[in-house]
Amino acid sequence: MNIPILKVEGKGIAEVWEKGILKLWEKGAQIKTEYDNPKDPPSKDGTMMMLIREPFAEPRIHLAFPGGLEDLEKYRQEVVLGIHDKWINPKEGSWTYTYHDRLFNYSQRINQIDYIVKKLSKSEYSRRAQAITWIPSIDPPTDDPPCLQRIWCRIVKEKGRLFLNMHTHWRSRDAYRAAFMNIFGLTELQKSICEKISEQRKEKVLVGHYLDISDSYHIYGSNFDDFKERFLKLQKKRRFYDQERTMSRTMRSDDPAAIAGFEYGRKLLEMEQKTGKRGATF
Repeated sequence: MNIPILKVEGKGIAEVWEKGILKLWEKGAQIKTEYDNPKDPPSKDGTMMMLIREPFAEPRIHLAFPGGLEDLEKYRQEVVLGIHDKWINPKEGSWTYTYHDRLFNYSQRINQIDYIVKKLSKSEYSRRAQAITWIPSIDPPTDDPPCLQRIWCRIVKEKGRLFLNMHTHWRSRDAYRAAFMNIFGLTELQKSICEKISEQRKEKVLVGHYLDISDSYHIYGSNFDDFKERFLKLQKKRRFYDQERTMSRTMRSDDPAAIAGFEYGRKLLEMEQKTGKRGATF
């Protein structure tokens, strides 16, 4: 048996995540994982390539991802701003990495995102603007090594305008419980890189396509019941987008409910900073 090679594409992140997970559910192979309990069915697994042509096209939020709007804001700040880098402390059984730390402070000394910004500010057609996360001396023996392995960026010109394309490469990916938040956070990083390059070049660089490649894109067997109850039922009962949220399975990121959810996430992070406790709530 060969692992299936799956491809989807579309305009926005909610659309493409939905297409990808449906194709995986339909055509993924049954493969066991290292995290299974004895009674868990094999996962649905495949190699996945997802092309998002306009990462900030609305509606941007899919309501079937397993999390809240506040979680998207917390994850955005974790990836782009490093709000949780201080939680890295493997000696005390805490986190071994964050993507922000690996990208902005690789081996505690290399800011790879700054390199990408400087490289593309000087030479937009460079093929060398990449950043990696894997540290061979640290990651292989850990229980939870980084899933994201590499990001690659390049600027292209179309009709006189500059666009930053970003490609991300993942060794392993929980398609149902993690991928949507990953894509949301990494496209926010893509936008941040655009803004920094624009500032250095003194000309506007726009967000271009986002290409997401996973060697193992999977839904764990232990999550099948929740996936059917949450994702598949929403798929059957609601339209992709409708201004009435009760009839839609997606939401615009500028919807008042989304804005309120993001603000709640910011307040939770403020409380974390004050109390020093993870997941602090009001």
